[in-house]
Amino acid sequence: MKFFKKISVCTLFSLLVITSLHVIPTFATPIDVNGGVMNEYEYSEVFFLTGEPITFSGKASITEKESKNILTRTYRFTLTGDKENPKYKDAKLTRSLNYVANVNEHEGKGQTTSQFEVKSYSEKVTISKDTYTLADYQYSEGMVADNLPASTFYSGNMVGRKIYKYVNGSTKDEEIITVHLNGRNMGYKNFWGATETQLMDSEIVTPKGSAFITSKASDSKSRVMVYEPFDPSISSFTGGHSVISSSDMVSEYTYNIPFGAGKGKLELQKKNLPLVERLIVPKFRDLNRHQAKDSIEKLYSLGIFDENSQFFSPNTPMQRYQYTIGILKAVDLRVLEEPKKSKVPRIPIFKDLSTKDPDYMYIESAVEQGIITGVTPDLFEPDSPITRVQAIAILVRALGMEGRAPSPGFKTHYVDDYKISAWAKDSVYVATELGLVKGTEQNYFNPKQPLTRAQAALLTSRFLDFLENDLKQNYRDDILFQ
Repeated sequence: MKFFKKISVCTLFSLLVITSLHVIPTFATPIDVNGGVMNEYEYSEVFFLTGEPITFSGKASITEKESKNILTRTYRFTLTGDKENPKYKDAKLTRSLNYVANVNEHEGKGQTTSQFEVKSYSEKVTISKDTYTLADYQYSEGMVADNLPASTFYSGNMVGRKIYKYVNGSTKDEEIITVHLNGRNMGYKNFWGATETQLMDSEIVTPKGSAFITSKASDSKSRVMVYEPFDPSISSFTGGHSVISSSDMVSEYTYNIPFGAGKGKLELQKKNLPLVERLIVPKFRDLNRHQAKDSIEKLYSLGIFDENSQFFSPNTPMQRYQYTIGILKAVDLRVLEEPKKSKVPRIPIFKDLSTKDPDYMYIESAVEQGIITGVTPDLFEPDSPITRVQAIAILVRALGMEGRAPSPGFKTHYVDDYKISAWAKDSVYVATELGLVKGTEQNYFNPKQPLTRAQAALLTSRFLDFLENDLKQNYRDDILFQ
């Protein structure tokens, strides 16, 4: 009986799936450094150089090219002022800029660093007869990405300076306005979603005094599984799941302009039209009222479970090989390239595995990336039941977070801590802190207890929920809405 199969949802979730966990965060990215937001129809941002906030909206285009470790991003904006405000309805903003990033992949460390620079930047704002023209722009951004099997995590810092020439349309008087930028960003991307949040502090220096602006902008892609009931009573099925794939950008400006609008706060939000997809319908007959029913059916609908029978057998043991391959496919693990055919037979990495198995390269790739080990150096024991501690170790290693545990010698809070092997204690500690697993009501972890197929489904479902929702909460909501 098969448990998992190769995930075939790449096209189904095309708005969400990261086709390559590349080192440069090109998927969910706030637009430029102005705190703007956009959807498929319109871009909006707030302009502060006049001394009061003005919302500009309109068209924005973004193109991106990558060649030989050089990434080029080009932005073009054509915006107008608030049509509801007579004072700014004829205001215009045009901007064109070109960023270039040099990318360095650090072999053996699984990390990438990149350095962004501006090759060209032009900007002009017209408000009534007054004009603000960008005279000079300096910008530098550095970024590091930790490319892990289950998710890529990245962080960057940026500094910049913009110098504008302001011309009063009535008096023809000229002034120089300088904007100092200092910011940072943080993000993640994985097979199931992506979020990047950017924090930018700006100081606007004018002859009238200085103003201070803080913008927080976040771009997120996510999806929600929804159960859709089937109303007719005469049917081969009673209902099924659909996936609502969505993306949105939110930003918040906090400003202090002593010579103008004073203190205040503004929020912007843009949402893309959601993508609705129906999934295959589960028809298991042995899950009625089972606590894992929802998790099993959701994972089956996603294509992670591969069952040809109407019986799932939730209480039978989950085999090591089935569970391992399932998790690796669920996170869309990038497998090693299979060696070209040779006259010399290939030797499997473990004696009890076959290189002819269609999923064998997942195991070899996971060993290479430090996600799994054998029961012994030579044996994997693919048909043995997987234990709780083995299953947890695979999840935490896939996230690359075992190093978040305390210094060696610590104890977990579980009553049976002494039963947790030293090699797995880091993973158990981290998984507990992340909320991936918990003990019994009596606070026992039971590390050597075999997982049933139902328990494996619950654990897998919780792991995917972490990738979809917990990371988004941490990288966006906890920062923007704290």
